[in-house]
Amino acid sequence: MTFGGAGGLFEVIGGLPQHDVDTLIGNSLDAGVNFIDTANIYSYGESETMLSKSLGSRRKDVVIATKVFGRMGKGANQVGLSRLHIMQEAEASLERLNTDYIDLYQIHGFDSLTPLEETLSAMTDLVRQGKVRYIGCSNLAAWQIMKALGISALGHLEKFVSLQAYYAVGARDLEREIAPMLLDQKVGLLVWSPLIGGLLSGKFTRSGSTDEQARRAKFSFPPVDMEKIYNIVDALQAVGQRKGASVAQVALAWLLHQPVVTSVIIGARKASQLKDNLGSVDVKLDEQDLKQLDQVSSLPLEYPGWMLAGQGSDRRPGTVRDWSRFVVATAK
Repeated sequence: MTFGGAGGLFEVIGGLPQHDVDTLIGNSLDAGVNFIDTANIYSYGESETMLSKSLGSRRKDVVIATKVFGRMGKGANQVGLSRLHIMQEAEASLERLNTDYIDLYQIHGFDSLTPLEETLSAMTDLVRQGKVRYIGCSNLAAWQIMKALGISALGHLEKFVSLQAYYAVGARDLEREIAPMLLDQKVGLLVWSPLIGGLLSGKFTRSGSTDEQARRAKFSFPPVDMEKIYNIVDALQAVGQRKGASVAQVALAWLLHQPVVTSVIIGARKASQLKDNLGSVDVKLDEQDLKQLDQVSSLPLEYPGWMLAGQGSDRRPGTVRDWSRFVVATAK
């Protein structure tokens, strides 16, 4: 998403020119990275084109994922997940990527105006034509994914093999419904914004930012509770000191320790950031580290979560049922 700068917003997010993209892609491949995620909407096609130029003959060494849904023009048919838009944008992405197939083609969101049957049928045709290997989704609710999986099963259509979603030690919303569903259905999770737009990079503390040019300083997304983030950064720093690791490395390592996570998408803008991020694979967190981070970041249980946790303990050996914290002391 940081490649290119067309459309204003993407200049703020990244604005990287081709020579910087070449450096990041080259360093990533040399380090063993073999999965690259982009989208047609990123700089309105520039990202895909720049990625293709950087990969060159090494395209065969990577899994390329791109997406479809966002508006690519002013026309009524230049947005959404209709058969028309999907087919048009798949061909356009293939041309920009200079490849004859897309490894993972993802819908970038939920289109309330197009039946899922139509979307899945179009994606299935792309697979059968050899233009797409697998299909995935992004930014969907648990019920929407389950509905799509059901439609695929009943209609003998291709099914979503992965979800790309927002997840971080400071943003654990998907643990309520989505994560249990993914584990149950054996759907992969590709994490976007694992450092919450740079908030977990170590550059942002209660005393302020150490980098006024950081993306987060210009573009406050995703939305967060800053006080909670500061507490989490404090914990990340404490764990990092024990491990000899940076704040960003510990935040990424936490994700790599979560059983629901398949891969983590990093969006470094500088070679130094990339090197630091890649070092997270060598950070091993123990029970003490994970407990310390969980204490400052875990979600409060909501109904039916607390009921399921209490009732389900009888069915899961080794768990302890504790209703005491839900009991209101109204009598002596």
